[in-house]
Amino acid sequence: MKGKIVFILFLCFVLVACSSNHSENLVIEESKAVSNDIAVESATDHSTVDTAQEVQPKESTTDRMIIHQAQLQVKVKELENAMHQLKKKAADYGGYIVESNVYRESADTVSGKMIIRIPENHFQAILTDTEEQSAEVLVRNVTGQDVTEQYVDLQSRVKSKRAVEERLLAFMGDAEKTEDLLKISSDLATVQEEIEVIVGKMNYLENQTAYSTIEITMFEDRVVVPTVDSKNLDTWGKTKKQLATSTNFILAAGSGLIVFLIGNLPVIVLLLLVGTGVYFIIKRKKPNG
Repeated sequence: MKGKIVFILFLCFVLVACSSNHSENLVIEESKAVSNDIAVESATDHSTVDTAQEVQPKESTTDRMIIHQAQLQVKVKELENAMHQLKKKAADYGGYIVESNVYRESADTVSGKMIIRIPENHFQAILTDTEEQSAEVLVRNVTGQDVTEQYVDLQSRVKSKRAVEERLLAFMGDAEKTEDLLKISSDLATVQEEIEVIVGKMNYLENQTAYSTIEITMFEDRVVVPTVDSKNLDTWGKTKKQLATSTNFILAAGSGLIVFLIGNLPVIVLLLLVGTGVYFIIKRKKPNG
């Protein structure tokens, strides 16, 4: 009888040990399966996205997501006033100024450039207001980029990564060995990093579609009226300048003559003596008539 009891206890112990090992192996195998899922998702990301789109309908994005941009070149009567009005209009529409510059090439040529971000629902309104306040529209270029499919793809990828994240968190709670915890933690960190990158791209697209970008270049349409050039009509000043020039010329000529006579005085005296002697000799040789 005692032998049967010992045999039964031994059999129970073996069954409990096998069950424990089986459970532990299941956790490890599931962790490995999740790791394989992560590798497959990284290698075949597009196929995963397509499958997710088929399973889950595009119910989170009902409207088209368009990134609108516009470039305007206009002529304005007063640049400073036009830029002030545009800043005020952007603020009224809930937008903001990204860049504002003024370029003055000469006294008669001045231009300005502004880049504004405006809510999408006021995009056409501010374009119309700017054109109506301008003297002339030189260039008008409006573009739109549809990113709806790209955004939906990102949504599907995030959902797929979230599912993998939840499975890893569940396996982490069941794991008992340190090496299993480290492996699952590493896989979990990789998935969470990928989720952050995808969410960042989604936030960027949401911002770009929520606010449109408008670049406006303004040229001041200034009418130049010729004025009397008083600088070229300074008669008295020109007269004094000419008188001083003439006086300087006379003084310079007189100074040069004096320098010439005094500097060459010995030569002049010698020439006068020689000339006088020759004159008297010639005069004596002439017969008295």
